[in-house]
Amino acid sequence: MNKRVSILLAFSLFLLASPSAHAQATNSGASSYVLYALIAIVVLLVLGLVIFVADNLLKIEAKQLGLDKEGDNFSIFPSMNEIVSSNDTAVPSSEKVTTLKKGFDILLKGEAEEHIDASFQANTYAVQPPNFIGMSPIPKVIVEVGDEVKAGEVLFYDKKVPDVKYVSPVSGEIIAINRGAKRSIAEVVILADKTQSYQSLPSFDLEHASRTDLVNYLMANGGWGHIRQRPYDVVPAATDVPKAIFISTFDTAPLAPNLSFVVQGKEAAFQKGLDVLSKLTPGHVHLGLNAKKAGNISSAFTHATGVVKNWFNGPHPAGNVGIQIHHTDPICAGENVWTLNVQDVITLGKMFTEGQYNAERIVAITGAEFGKNAYAQTYLGANVGELIKGNVEGENIRLISGDVLSGTQITDKSFLNFSDDQVTSVSEGDYYEMFGWLLPLTPRPTISNTYPNFLFPDIKFKADTNTHGEKRAFVVTGQYESVLPMDIYPQHLMKAILVEDLERMEGLGLYELTEEDVALCEFVCTSKQPLQKILRQGLNTMLEQG
Repeated sequence: MNKRVSILLAFSLFLLASPSAHAQATNSGASSYVLYALIAIVVLLVLGLVIFVADNLLKIEAKQLGLDKEGDNFSIFPSMNEIVSSNDTAVPSSEKVTTLKKGFDILLKGEAEEHIDASFQANTYAVQPPNFIGMSPIPKVIVEVGDEVKAGEVLFYDKKVPDVKYVSPVSGEIIAINRGAKRSIAEVVILADKTQSYQSLPSFDLEHASRTDLVNYLMANGGWGHIRQRPYDVVPAATDVPKAIFISTFDTAPLAPNLSFVVQGKEAAFQKGLDVLSKLTPGHVHLGLNAKKAGNISSAFTHATGVVKNWFNGPHPAGNVGIQIHHTDPICAGENVWTLNVQDVITLGKMFTEGQYNAERIVAITGAEFGKNAYAQTYLGANVGELIKGNVEGENIRLISGDVLSGTQITDKSFLNFSDDQVTSVSEGDYYEMFGWLLPLTPRPTISNTYPNFLFPDIKFKADTNTHGEKRAFVVTGQYESVLPMDIYPQHLMKAILVEDLERMEGLGLYELTEEDVALCEFVCTSKQPLQKILRQGLNTMLEQG
C-alpha cells in the first residue's frame, strides 16, 4: 500500500481513539468541544484520503489507457499552470492547444531585426550533394565548369535514383565543381547573373492530374528534393506514399527566424504549395502553429485551407516538426511521413503560380558577433562570406549554418546548407575556466539552478562554444527526459545505438527522431556526449538494414 496512505490511516485511528480516552478522563464542558473538533478532523482526513486515492486511481487509469499525453492534467485538482496561466490567447476557442511543459528556451543576444538589409548580398551559390542523406558520394554531374545555366536547370542526379533531378537555384556560370574526401562531389558552385533568368517549366493541370503525374513533374523539375521523409530524414523514393505531411510554421531554436515575417508577400505561393502537397498524401497536411504568439501569426498560416491546424504552446523544442508529429500522429514501424519547411513550400508553390523554379530565400543574420542583425533576401545555397562581408565584429568567431544547437560549423568560404535559412555567429570558447565547476561566476544559459537564471527568465546571454567540461562517463541523470517532450527514453536509446541493438533501437523510438530533436538533450548533457552524432549513426545503421 502507498506509504502516505498507511500513515494517514494510522493517524486517523489514533485520532479516533483519543476522544474516547479523553471523554473517560473528564466530564468538563471543554472536553465536548475537543471531542467535536477531533471528530471533524477525522472526517476531514477520511474525506481527504478518499480524494487522494481517487486522484491516484484516475491518473493510473489514464496511464493504462494511454491518455496521459504531455500537457494533459488527469487529476481532480487543477495544475499550477492551469491556475496561473492567462486565457487571453488569440487561439480560436474551438481549437485544441497542445501544451508542452518540457523543454528550455535558450535566450541569446543577436536576434535579427525584422527588416530586409540590402547590404547583405551574395554573388556565388552552391548546391551540395552531402546535404542529401543517402545520396551517392559521387552523383552524376551533367554540367561542366564554364557552362551557363538558368535557374531551374539540372545540375546533377543520384545514380541510384536517376529520376530525381537537383537543379540550379540561380542563373549564371558554373565556376567550380569542388570535391571532398575520396573525390566525392562536395559542391557545384554558380556565379550568379546580376539579372536572373529562369528555365520555363511545362504547364501542369494540378486539379485534374494524377498523383503519379505530379510526382514525375516534381522529380523532373527540382521540387522533389525539397521534401524530407521520416524516418531517416531522407529524400523519399517515388514509390513512397506518406500517411501525412507536416509543416511547422514557427521555429523555437535560439535566434531562429520569424517565419511569419519570412512569408510576407508570398501568401499565395504558400497556399499553392499546400494544395500541391495535399495531392501527394491520402492523409492530412498538418500545420503546426504557435499558440504562444497566436496574435502575431501571419494570415498565410491561420487562414490556410485544405490543412489541419495544430496549435502548440511551450518552450523549445515545441517548434520542431518532430515534436509536433509525435503529439499529432506518431510514426510507427512501417510508416512514413513527409516534412518541409515554410520556404520549401513556397518554392513548390511558385513552380505552379509562376511556372518556374524560384529558390529565393529570406535568411536571418543572427548572433552577437555581427554588427548588424537583420534579414537578407538571397537564394538557396548562398555564399556565407559574401553575405556577412564587413559585418563581423571581433576575432576568433565561429560561423554556423543554422542555429547554435543543430547547425553546421562553416567558414567564410562555405555555403548555406540546402535547408538552412539562418547564419549564426558565436565566440569560440577555447579557453580554460579555472575552478569553473566550483566557482561558476560567468552567467550562461543553463537549466541548472546553480545559477539564479530562474529569477530573471527574460535575460539574454552572449554565449560561446565552451562546453565547460570534458567528455565523461555516460551515466543516467534524467536530464534528457526533462527537456524532450516525447514519450521516449533518449538515454536508453543512445546506449542501444552504441551497442547496435537494432531491436531495442526500434522499440525505443528511433524512427521518430532526427538530430534537431535531441540537440537540446546534447546541450544539457552532463556527460558531454555527442548525441546528434550518435543518433545519426543509429539512423544510418537502420537505413542500411532496409
